[in-house]
Amino acid sequence: MDALATSMSTVLDTCVWSKTMTHESLITYLVEESYELIDAVEAGDRDALLEELGDVLLQVVFHSEIARRTSGEEFSLDDVARAANEKMIRRHPHVFGNDVALTVDDVYRVWRAAKAREKATRTSILEGIPQAMPALALADKVLGRATQAGLDIFQTDAVKPPVFEDEAQLGALLLSIAASANEQGLDAERALRSALRDVQETLRAAENEAGAGAGTQEPSVH
Repeated sequence: MDALATSMSTVLDTCVWSKTMTHESLITYLVEESYELIDAVEAGDRDALLEELGDVLLQVVFHSEIARRTSGEEFSLDDVARAANEKMIRRHPHVFGNDVALTVDDVYRVWRAAKAREKATRTSILEGIPQAMPALALADKVLGRATQAGLDIFQTDAVKPPVFEDEAQLGALLLSIAASANEQGLDAERALRSALRDVQETLRAAENEAGAGAGTQEPSVH
């Protein structure tokens, strides 16, 4: 890792293109590398997985080196690794502390308590959800948070979610919707994002009325 960080420092010292890069201008590359990593995982390609993990890691190193050189940021790759390690320890008190978690449900309970302590100042279940996520992933996250907080956006007969036998049936319907949108010149991604903005407004209004607060979430590495 030290060798990689040193090489990145040298690149930023000498490469004309790299010197122009910022956190913002690197976003496109981070997204692209993340998708390529997903492709490698889904393909079960060991060599591609090794390469794409390295590419994502390189983005982390790149951002860290930019931060180290930027006034007002001034943190290094070591600081990033230290913060990640500290968070992992905090989120796993059943591993590094005295809490006991013998089942998956126990892990959820312990994790939720740890997360709640960290995010005690949050006033909405929607806080912390990256709005730049792809629309379907964003929908899954938003609706998941709503369900865990006991908020139902399908309370009326206006919209009733269909029931699917399996993911194949769901995938076929999603594909047909995308195809229909394409034929009609509609942007399915933008349409879903627009609908999600309405959903989030509804959820915030419900939170204010019910005092739902931060709610609960399922465990994740972050």
